[in-house]
Amino acid sequence: MLDALLLRLHTETACRCAGALALRRMDLDPDQGLVRIREKGETLRWQPISLDLAAHLVDHAGHRGAVAPADQLLRYRDGRPLTSRRYDHLWKRIGDRLPWVAAQGISTHWLRHTTLTWVERNFGYGIARAYAGHTDKTGPATTTYIKADLQAVATALAALTGQPHPLATSLEDLGIRT
Repeated sequence: MLDALLLRLHTETACRCAGALALRRMDLDPDQGLVRIREKGETLRWQPISLDLAAHLVDHAGHRGAVAPADQLLRYRDGRPLTSRRYDHLWKRIGDRLPWVAAQGISTHWLRHTTLTWVERNFGYGIARAYAGHTDKTGPATTTYIKADLQAVATALAALTGQPHPLATSLEDLGIRT
């Protein structure tokens, strides 16, 4: 169950492992379908997640002892907070059962890359940058002008998951059929 939750979290958010491990109970807004992600370079962003994933994260936190606002959200069955070792074991187990995963070097970073590539191909570079949490501090000058808001990221997520999101533009309004 925890492994599936991690895979879904990374697929929906394209967050890095450190971002997932840094999640606290107070970083989850299940009503708006948002999670606050803190990652490298001290970036901080609210990232849309499906309401279904939000509900599963709330359930996980409650059953695993993350009840105080500052408690680390992701936890082992015995209530201990997750560490990066969980990812090592996860990909080792998956690779043992699916040799092509090990052979191709599939990892959490691969999930991030795949999600962001899908967003870029379907919604454009600016939305993919926002989805990734990339800042405008570095890069070509044109990145200063290419921006996407939370609504655009939520719309991309809704298309990715096939689930409506409270902050998203209607996919039908965009001519996207689910």
